[in-house]
Amino acid sequence: MGARGVALLCVLLAAAACFVPPAFAANTVILVSIDGFRADYLERGITPNLLRLSREGVRATAMEPVFPSLTYPNHYSIVTGLYPDHHGIVGNSMRDPEMPGHLFALSNRAELAVPRWWEGAIPIWETLHRHGLKSATVFWPGSETVIHGVQPDFWMPFDHRVTIDARVDKVLELLSRPEAERPVFLTLYFDSVDHQGHVAGPESREVDDAMAQVDAGLGRLFAALRERGLAERTDLVIVSDHGMAGTSPDRMVSLDDYTDASGFDSINSGAVAGIYPRPGAERAIARDLVERPLPHANCWAAHDIPARLHYGANPRVAPYFCVAEVGWLLKTHDARPIVVKGMHGYDPATPSMAALFVASGPAFKPGVVIPRLRVVDVYPLLAKLLGVPPEPNDGSIDPLLPALR
Repeated sequence: MGARGVALLCVLLAAAACFVPPAFAANTVILVSIDGFRADYLERGITPNLLRLSREGVRATAMEPVFPSLTYPNHYSIVTGLYPDHHGIVGNSMRDPEMPGHLFALSNRAELAVPRWWEGAIPIWETLHRHGLKSATVFWPGSETVIHGVQPDFWMPFDHRVTIDARVDKVLELLSRPEAERPVFLTLYFDSVDHQGHVAGPESREVDDAMAQVDAGLGRLFAALRERGLAERTDLVIVSDHGMAGTSPDRMVSLDDYTDASGFDSINSGAVAGIYPRPGAERAIARDLVERPLPHANCWAAHDIPARLHYGANPRVAPYFCVAEVGWLLKTHDARPIVVKGMHGYDPATPSMAALFVASGPAFKPGVVIPRLRVVDVYPLLAKLLGVPPEPNDGSIDPLLPALR
């Protein structure tokens, strides 16, 4: 019986003495996320270390994010292999009808720490824990929360002020620990490219500067792995969660220009908006936003969202959901002004939303280009590299098999 079968037997027998034999991770795996790094940024010539790694290892021409192409849904999909409808993190902001009075929002750190938001899925670090393997996250959405009673063996509360070099140094320090304490899986997260994409726009010098700084940090990491003799037993998987599209102040759709503002509440203004009709206004919302064409946006009842988006069945999805045409923004007149030059969240099939995927290390063949990959496909790859059985997921290892030794 394999480790998974033993684990199941433990649950069935409720025997405290049962124990799952440790799995064997052939190599250390470092998962790097460069938030907002659009797939075609790689060709700008700004990131020589990352470009060299992509040519020496494996790259996808583009990786399709999950819908909505937002930070938290995609990061949780990367480490669970599930679409948001299945793992439950359906937006950067969301409500749950079974949790009245609670609002999940990036600015609400106390709410992000509530386990129930995250417990629709089993992240990879929880699987590793159950197989006796250690993990560490130098930032990752969900890792600050106790999920099913488990957290990574090392984690850090997110702090955007922690420098790129300090983040790299922490990963290197973790890899220097005694073998019994050393994690076999680590995450490393950078947010500056996404931040500058919003503030200055995807074609800006500020984005180029942010990419160059992250690339220099990655160059330090790669060099240290080589100097310490770790490169030959470390697999690097470098991804982003989504791309970025340029926006402008003259491309705004005010939803309350098309329906009575007193009839609904909304969350997630920007590329997408969740619409919550107030009692008695359901029919008016359906008529005004769904049945009548809305300029530069599409709105659906949750159960009618196109099947290809794998979205709308989870009760946390708003009853009506709108997505703007790429480059346009959704808002209401009473909302805080949206002052950005770049945005994501749009249809994941849009080229400007395409995410980065680069991998290199002893598990990968050199010089392989994968034509199509999805964010949910990263998880089964991680499980295979780490030697643990994947939890049920929506991804597939098949597109990556030609890249593996």
